[in-house]
Amino acid sequence: MAKQQQRRGRDVNRLHPRNPHQGRYDFDKLCLLSAELTPYVIESRSGDRTIDFHDPLAVKALNKALLMQSYGVQFWDIPAGYLCPPIPGRADYIHYLADELAIDNGGVVPEGRMIQGLDIGVGANCIYPLIGNRTYGWQFVGTDIDPISVNTANLIAEANPSLKGQIHCRLQGDAKSIFKGVVKPSDRFDFTLCNPPFHGSAQESEAANRRKRRHLGQAEAKLNFGGQSNELWCSGGELAFIKRIITESRTVAEQCYLFSCLVSKQDNIAQLTGALKSAGAKRVKVVAMSQGQKQSRLLLWTFLSQEAQQQWREGYWGDK
Repeated sequence: MAKQQQRRGRDVNRLHPRNPHQGRYDFDKLCLLSAELTPYVIESRSGDRTIDFHDPLAVKALNKALLMQSYGVQFWDIPAGYLCPPIPGRADYIHYLADELAIDNGGVVPEGRMIQGLDIGVGANCIYPLIGNRTYGWQFVGTDIDPISVNTANLIAEANPSLKGQIHCRLQGDAKSIFKGVVKPSDRFDFTLCNPPFHGSAQESEAANRRKRRHLGQAEAKLNFGGQSNELWCSGGELAFIKRIITESRTVAEQCYLFSCLVSKQDNIAQLTGALKSAGAKRVKVVAMSQGQKQSRLLLWTFLSQEAQQQWREGYWGDK
């Protein structure tokens, strides 16, 4: 555990400069904010205060406290078995995405209620909209194929006065569709984001879990993040899922300024950028991100011409 905590201390030093989750967690302050965390705080071999990051209840309690501390979210909870993601890495996606919008806005991140984001696969945790809204004031539409996730995410947004009316989640009734059925003709999104399912099958996902447990010396499935099947795997894995997003993004090309998606596997980048070129994307960019030894990439694209992008900025960002 001491080695894990030391590792984590190094990892967070590589977060985006604006990410508030730098350095070690201050568990004394976090426990004062959320008493639910206190029973899970333990002492490592080196004498540092920490939690067991392989205990899903401990991780959920930590997330609650972090959302209170850094984002003023007073109410947050998810059903048992649903994905409980590490917040620092999710915040990194938001900040790197903000940087890309700033590049097109004279170096200034466009903020406020007029900036609209679409979170594909919002999940019950609603993490990306929470961080994006509380950090930059962005408004969000979240979509998901799981009704429990949609209901839970909407409940979180409505239960917090600071979020009420700013995050709306919609049920995607067709599991094979990404945008169809949930994007309305009147919708305009300054960006989309997505953290796609990683594995290609339930068997592949379970095999990865078994390898993880063996590495941790655990006999039972005591996993730190959980996750429903649609959150962890889909046929063809992340490559097939992102290709679907690319193909369908053409159908709403004029309704979105910048599409984005997280890519975990470096080997997938060549095929995805090739697919975007074939789809007619006007601009494609890959941004490298890392949290310690974990490497990931942010894939961004748009179908708008430079003139159309300029018109979008003047029309939608001009008065922001």
